[in-house]
Amino acid sequence: MKKQLSQVKKHLLTGTSHMIPFIVAGGILFSISVMLNSTPSTPTDGWLAGLAQIGLGGLTLFIPILGGYIAYSIADKPGLAPGVIGAYLASQVGAGFLGGILAGFLAGIIVFQLKKIKLPIALKSLGSIFLYPLVGTFLTGAIIVWVIGSPIESVMKGLTNWLNNMGETGKLPLGAILGGMTAFDMGGPINKVATLFAQTQVDKVPWLMGGVGVAICVPPIGMGIATFLSPKKYNTEEKEAGKAAILMGCVGITEGAIPFAANDPLRVIPSIVLGGIVGNIVPFLMGVVNHAPWGGIIVLPVVEGKFGYILGIIAGALTTALVVNLLKKKNHDEVIKDDNHEEFELDLVNI
Repeated sequence: MKKQLSQVKKHLLTGTSHMIPFIVAGGILFSISVMLNSTPSTPTDGWLAGLAQIGLGGLTLFIPILGGYIAYSIADKPGLAPGVIGAYLASQVGAGFLGGILAGFLAGIIVFQLKKIKLPIALKSLGSIFLYPLVGTFLTGAIIVWVIGSPIESVMKGLTNWLNNMGETGKLPLGAILGGMTAFDMGGPINKVATLFAQTQVDKVPWLMGGVGVAICVPPIGMGIATFLSPKKYNTEEKEAGKAAILMGCVGITEGAIPFAANDPLRVIPSIVLGGIVGNIVPFLMGVVNHAPWGGIIVLPVVEGKFGYILGIIAGALTTALVVNLLKKKNHDEVIKDDNHEEFELDLVNI
């Protein structure tokens, strides 16, 4: 089991090492467009709208890249197209980056098994560039679209209805639920359910965004702080991503924490969820009001109760940073390079 988990981590590291530049480049450019906009939101006019579009290109592509290179690590070049397309489809059906990881492993395993089928000599040259990508893409896409898509849609609708019926439960439990959901998948479907719940009521119940605006920025800021507090527990790429994550968190881009969660989900996700809960509850209890349907420090000009808002960010981010560093061990992983991906073995398929 330990060897199998080690192989899984190697495939994840390959995916995240190729994904990080997309998040960093896209996230920072999008952050700049939001910071320079007259209101804390996505620009819709002028050159800032173009800058935001460029940034969103990176933030849109990182999930397909993540899935594609996980599959590439498992099955070599024939796995790349099925992984990219499968992860793209996962993002389209609302499965977020976790769906992208699942699609990457699914595509890699499918193509890995297809490559074991002995082909006639006349077809061998077509295997890597035609047959394996074609069949692998069809099978991966079919599972994502027809098997995974409908259950995810049903779960998201159920979560939305559940939140709509929780308005009278009190600020403490509602704050814990919204904070945990906002942080959990960092811009994924569960995050979107929670944030949309607060954003659509910003005119009537602005204290909801008072907490959710904090929970939006806690994961990336917390993980960025964690890399500074315990640098030996993170690889070089993670430490660089940590700097970008803090900037992205300040302008309300939760996705800045995804590189860390993709590399080490079992330690990172519980840590950011706990930080999101703490960060959301503090403003709720202190009566903070946020009049913008956005999060991060950038919305401070339209926040009533600025001290409580900032205190929530500090409390939530430090909670995430301290907990994740407590759970993590010293980093011994080398960044996975293209020239050594062929050394990987897929013991996972024999489980």
